[in-house]
Amino acid sequence: MTKGSKVSRLKRLSRIEGQVRGLARMVEEDRYCIDIVTQIAAVRAALRRVEEDVLRDHISHCVAHAMASGNKADQTQKIDELMDVLVRSAR
Repeated sequence: MTKGSKVSRLKRLSRIEGQVRGLARMVEEDRYCIDIVTQIAAVRAALRRVEEDVLRDHISHCVAHAMASGNKADQTQKIDELMDVLVRSAR
């Protein structure tokens, strides 16, 4: 992970953390249910964007390196890991 992408992801995760704290306040204040659900959807979307960014980075660096290395065991491991995470995130 490059320093720039790390900083960017940490900033995005900080914003998401703030959104989650805001959600807790909304629940404490008995805000309208639909407003809370709308904010939950926004947090999930923001997390999905971070997840996609990390996966894209993983594929372009780690998986690509394994494919270029010619090491069949490493290639199989990277593909299996990627498939596992994609299946889990699709649930």
